[in-house]
Amino acid sequence: MVVPQSAVTSAEDVLPIVMVSTRTIMHGKETPGTVVISPQTGKIISVHESILPQSAFPAGTAYTDYSPKVIMPGLVDAHVHLNEPGWRTEWEGFETGTRAAAFGGVTTLIDMPLNAIPPTTTVQNLKLKIEAATGQCWVDVGFYGGVIPGNEDELVDLVQAGVKGFKCFLIESGVEEFPSVTVKDIKKAMNKLRDQPTVLMFHAEMIPPLAMSVGDSVLHGDPPLRPSGPLTAYSTFLDSRPPAFETYAIENILNLAFTAPNLPLHIVHLSAVEGLPLLRKARERGIKITAETCFHYLALAAENIKDGDTRHKCCPPIREAANQDGLWEALKKGEIATVVSDHSPCTAGLKMFEQGDFFQAWGGISTVGLGLSVLWTEGKNRGISLPEIAKWTSYMTAKQVGLLGKKGALEAGWDADICIFDPEASFVVTQSEMHFKNKLTPYESKRLNGVVNETWLRGKQIYTSAGGFADKAGPQGQLLLEKRKDFQRGVEVVNGKRHPWWGSWLRF
Repeated sequence: MVVPQSAVTSAEDVLPIVMVSTRTIMHGKETPGTVVISPQTGKIISVHESILPQSAFPAGTAYTDYSPKVIMPGLVDAHVHLNEPGWRTEWEGFETGTRAAAFGGVTTLIDMPLNAIPPTTTVQNLKLKIEAATGQCWVDVGFYGGVIPGNEDELVDLVQAGVKGFKCFLIESGVEEFPSVTVKDIKKAMNKLRDQPTVLMFHAEMIPPLAMSVGDSVLHGDPPLRPSGPLTAYSTFLDSRPPAFETYAIENILNLAFTAPNLPLHIVHLSAVEGLPLLRKARERGIKITAETCFHYLALAAENIKDGDTRHKCCPPIREAANQDGLWEALKKGEIATVVSDHSPCTAGLKMFEQGDFFQAWGGISTVGLGLSVLWTEGKNRGISLPEIAKWTSYMTAKQVGLLGKKGALEAGWDADICIFDPEASFVVTQSEMHFKNKLTPYESKRLNGVVNETWLRGKQIYTSAGGFADKAGPQGQLLLEKRKDFQRGVEVVNGKRHPWWGSWLRF
């Protein structure tokens, strides 16, 4: 066997770290593979679609054969609420949220602009968030900015400061410091961002002009004027937020797309399949719009939610099993680009589990660190492969936030962010598997398939299932504050090569 010299030594001429397995996710497929890492730079030196023998490397090289476990790229969770700084840090924080991420093979988080106080709507507020995060993060963390009424003059400066995109609400968010936007506000934001390397994201729910229910705020609020049943019945809550909330919002967004035709748009946490035809037709017309869905929409179904179990409350709501089937089909077809956690925790008291009132309970599902196993548990029964899961949770999420070339795949020159996954193992979710701050999740007591055995961040092992977290080294995560990569008419530049925004895998 002739082995390229680049496979065995790095530019710094130090001994590499070598990982091999009969099951490696690279280049959009599962293959026998070798990943060669520079411990000095934290980058991947080379990847090979074959298992190179230990004899191909210098004596003393750290060489591990993980077969039959899977070597796959670390996940990029592009939708997480870490809630720090401010008093809501008691709900979640950078240390606990990123530690939970490492447990689940997630190596990069992108933090939402709310529910921290203050929200990330100005450069000064971003600086406060950076100060709070410094030295606390177990994985790499990037930040989104927020669009609220009146902050349009802050948006370009936030792009320059390194935010990876912007989020706004078309319905009241439930927190007073992050109000919803009007059509006028959206137009102002689009005009400011039209030529910037960013993405504008929408919480796409709006109350239609004529509706059976006025609904409640996104996170908590009063019941509808005419509820369809008891406030402790999940069916009552589901009836209060019909699919029309989502489709009406999407229609309004698409009507504004002409304002900035080159600005990528994105629908966060799509729940209702009725929105998919609208997005499909919009893309056919050349509108640059993508959508994500969440682990909970793909794994939990309304029919199985017991009355009073407010751990399942989120907005948009978890819908019926038939709707869930449609979301899976859309993922397979590429009509939904990414899968994220939308980890949005709170304290146990605010979840009102004992009272069981779905309308007064805080809306949000705690999932960070469980998502890969949740997705595999449901997906493998539907014929979903691990390369598909890696595409939705690593490659495409990295693409969404402008991190391709560093994150999202096992490629030479990219960060050595790696998850060692045992798809044949399983575990029951107990509080010991909940590394987020408040131990409340609808997955408690459920058996999940697939266990993360190791998590590596930029060439350093930060978690093992056998030994726990690398507490002696402490948090190794970096804050991702570089200005995101340029988009040119929907074309992303990665390592000097142009890859269409609507394309799929590199070399796939």
